[in-house]
Amino acid sequence: MRKKIALILGAALLASLPVLARTPGARTPAPENAQVYFIWPSDGMTVHHAFWVRMGLRNMGVAPKGTDIANTGHHHLLIDVDLPENMNEPIASDRSHLHFGAGETEARVELPPGRHTLQLVLADKDHIPHDPPVVSKKITVTVK
Repeated sequence: MRKKIALILGAALLASLPVLARTPGARTPAPENAQVYFIWPSDGMTVHHAFWVRMGLRNMGVAPKGTDIANTGHHHLLIDVDLPENMNEPIASDRSHLHFGAGETEARVELPPGRHTLQLVLADKDHIPHDPPVVSKKITVTVK
């Protein structure tokens, strides 16, 4: 009997969560006041070849890829590249576009010596940037 009650309560809880209804090709909405930003490093810093990136988010929540709940997304770190030209497509996944699909808010990054640009983009369950896009300021770090 307890298992049955727990299942009913669990189903009721899931049913109460806001689910995003999105038509194919439409981007997931984001609040106008949503902000993604770097906690660390800051613009102009010199870092070692392996360093921690700490990502912050305001007025939205972080959730793993595939999570279909309103006002959530997961971080993507763009290294030495510009924002995607087509914001209606998933963000690429390569050495310049790091995905944090498990909902990470910090990660250890290794880069070769020299100057590098970093920028954060929050994306939805399918790795597509929100509408409007939630992007950080682009920062520059020097790796020694």
